[in-house]
Amino acid sequence: MASNFQSRTVVPRSFKLLEELEAAQKGHHEGSVSWGLEANDDMSLSRWVCMIIGPSRTPYEGRIYTLKVHCSDRYPEEAPTVRFQTRINLTGVSANGSVDSKYIPALRNWNRDMTIHQVLNEIRASMSAKENAKLSQPSEGALYPSQ
Repeated sequence: MASNFQSRTVVPRSFKLLEELEAAQKGHHEGSVSWGLEANDDMSLSRWVCMIIGPSRTPYEGRIYTLKVHCSDRYPEEAPTVRFQTRINLTGVSANGSVDSKYIPALRNWNRDMTIHQVLNEIRASMSAKENAKLSQPSEGALYPSQ
């Protein structure tokens, strides 16, 4: 008797994060974003440090932005939190550098199949959006206060 029920294997949190770490280390991406663990001994795989290179022909061109990403115990069921360390004037980034999920589709529509890489790519893509094209930027190298 055939069953119409299709089971879906749910990948445990640690396996998913290890896959993301491996993808970052192998560099199977275009190079305008990067990500890795903040500390090599972070066995919970929770704290990530990331980098975005500002896109050409935007106010962000030629700048390197650092971000921190935190994956809670509920990741990947729950989207990570993202916060810029480098000061930036960008729609959806608060005065303390926190990224508001409603401005980034991967965060707004988060599901367990999405990745940190996708979030970073969408933040970078938002730098090329028309509403951000004329925003003046803080001095290069300016940082948000640590939290």
